Amino acid sequence: MAMGWMSVLYFAAVLAAACHVSAAEERKTYIVHMAKSQMPAEFTEHGEWYGASLRSVSDSAELLYAYETVTHGFSARLTLAEARAMARRGGVLSVNPEVVYELHTTRTPEFLGLDKQDGLFPASNSGSDVVVGVLDTGVWPERKSYDDTGFGPVPAMWKGTCQTGRDFNSSACNRKLIGARFFSRGYEASMGPIDESKESKSPRDNDGHGTHTSSTAAGSPVEDASLLGYAAGIARGMSVRARVAAYKVCWVGGCFSSDILAAMDAAVADGCHVLSLSLGGSSADYFRDSVAIGAFSAMERGVLVSCSAGNAGPGASTLSNTAPWITTVGAGTLDRDFPAYAVLGNGRNFSGVSLYSGKPLPNTLIPLVYAGNVTNSTNGNLCMPGSLVPEKVAGKVVLCDRGINARVQKGYVVKEAGGAGMVLANTAANGEELVADAHLLPATGVGQKAGEAIKAYLFSNSNPTATIVFGGTQVGVRPSPVVAAFSSRGPNLVTPEILKPDLIAPGVNILAGWTGAVGPTGLAVDPRRVEFNIISGTSMSCPHVSGLAALLKGAHPEWSPAAVRSALMTTAYTAYPSGEGILDVATGKAATPFDLGAGHVDPPRALDPGLVYDLTTDDYVDFLCALNYTSLQIAAVTKRANDTCDGKKTYAVSALNYPSFMVAFDTMKDGGGVTSVTHKRTLTNVGDPGTYKPTATATVDGGAVTIKVEPEELSFKKGGEQLSYTVTFSARSLPSGTTGFGRLVWSDGKHVVASPIALTWT
Repeated sequence: MAMGWMSVLYFAAVLAAACHVSAAEERKTYIVHMAKSQMPAEFTEHGEWYGASLRSVSDSAELLYAYETVTHGFSARLTLAEARAMARRGGVLSVNPEVVYELHTTRTPEFLGLDKQDGLFPASNSGSDVVVGVLDTGVWPERKSYDDTGFGPVPAMWKGTCQTGRDFNSSACNRKLIGARFFSRGYEASMGPIDESKESKSPRDNDGHGTHTSSTAAGSPVEDASLLGYAAGIARGMSVRARVAAYKVCWVGGCFSSDILAAMDAAVADGCHVLSLSLGGSSADYFRDSVAIGAFSAMERGVLVSCSAGNAGPGASTLSNTAPWITTVGAGTLDRDFPAYAVLGNGRNFSGVSLYSGKPLPNTLIPLVYAGNVTNSTNGNLCMPGSLVPEKVAGKVVLCDRGINARVQKGYVVKEAGGAGMVLANTAANGEELVADAHLLPATGVGQKAGEAIKAYLFSNSNPTATIVFGGTQVGVRPSPVVAAFSSRGPNLVTPEILKPDLIAPGVNILAGWTGAVGPTGLAVDPRRVEFNIISGTSMSCPHVSGLAALLKGAHPEWSPAAVRSALMTTAYTAYPSGEGILDVATGKAATPFDLGAGHVDPPRALDPGLVYDLTTDDYVDFLCALNYTSLQIAAVTKRANDTCDGKKTYAVSALNYPSFMVAFDTMKDGGGVTSVTHKRTLTNVGDPGTYKPTATATVDGGAVTIKVEPEELSFKKGGEQLSYTVTFSARSLPSGTTGFGRLVWSDGKHVVASPIALTWT
């Protein structure tokens, strides 16, 4: 019997109400931060208190983790009402919802000068006492990158473990790979049980990303390494003597903050000296950001945390991991390339890149077609799955446009349709940036300009033809490095007064270890298995800095995380030997500090920086006070309920002793007058006695900036001595949105201690 309109409306209203109730009662993961010092006397240990707090708001809520090291509290599955009730309980600092993070997805030692400078680093066992903890997709322990030949016993301070699973036993660890653990409770609570037919519920890396990042940071040297013959040579990590501990926090459906925080908790307690996280999420206030919270306590315990900036460039303010106690790393290129040429029937050829290693195309030219003309789909030009018509593609080279689906998947789509080869053309979103891929068919990726020229030929010729010629591995490419277009940029959305990224490191076409579970494309249909793979992303630049930080910790065990970061930043370079500034591939112009921070890392110089900008926990607490955080918000970051701001003290973000300067001028409505902004900094001598003198320059379109540094010299009499200075920036009012950039350098004739300057008018 047909339902009347009133009945339909009533039924719809009931259904909507039911859905609303269901959503309100749906359990989600929340991370509850507790004030440890406020535990009631009736409890003997904090686990009891956490459990009782949870039971007070729910008889059925599931506790996932109890945190004791980088934060105090727990994560649990709660309804929204239960989460709100928990937030009102005594001793609770904050209740934050789960956040899903995503992965920021050789020749590097030579490019960075490590091959000639190993003798500068200590030959003692101090380097092998350093442990790099890598939070990622796990590890493939059988790779030669984890060979422990020449390593002594596992350091006595190490408290970690080799967690077993169905396909991972304790013998997978050794004196190089000294720890391996996995964290999945948060993931499984949200996504359901892990399907072990698709990924291992163990530390084993079925993705490849974790093996790549950990071997980049601290892999042992492997001779005759390559990807299918490309990039042949010795593959090694940045710190070959450091130990590795793998913490698997990322799964097929993402990386969940409750798991990440649990892994950071374990890694710091285990005894890691450096944590490497090639992952990120959207920017958030620090008291809501699990990685920032975990990193704060890690810093407090002397552990440096290195994170990727993100792959959302070249747009402005696309950074993640912006907390000043995190070292944030962008990506640049190497001086190595893998050319592959699209040769056209009109005699022209265009240079692209490729890692294809199979049977090449014939020497003769074959028909060339545009994907948009041989499709049954509105997005057929993108070579999406099922979009190409086999009868129109068979035996031909297909020109596909970049976008939406993976580059390697486009090639597979062409191959499945019977295509003989693929030319992949960048669009405006990618410009001239070229990233090489191990395609499943003969293919090359070309820049936007080349793509447009090829299309012009294709559309104007009645019988267009082409072939692809592969050029192997080319080294000595100039200019290099250049800032990768995908590398996320500043300004910093969370705290605009802190300049991020901190620096850049190699992140394009990086050769490192790979999983045995999937081929180099990562596609399920790829049958190839390789020991090494070449991939790109700030995920790759982050472990470079993590490994270099381990090198510096081995050489200078007494240095704080801030001192290590300062050494890496103030010795970074921003120009080529010719004097021209490092280019940004996205614009073809010189990169700015919003693109590359302090510059490109220079390890040999970082070993002996002369001076460093050091920071303590109290300095960071003052920074939080300058942000006008409440005592509860500060405690959620620091774990200390007694961290309160002095109402009689003036706090300023610009007072943070950071190795860079972000100067904000107010735009005056009347358009006149000069504004001055003063920053104070303190330098610590970590070298020989010496006298340092400053030079400072800055340029702004449409205006001039005057920079005054006082005093005019700093004379250090001994190591460890600290001396302070002020720098005053003066400029007239300029329109809102105006930016300028510069550099402040202290030098004693031997050392160059450089800081980037960014100027904005708001």
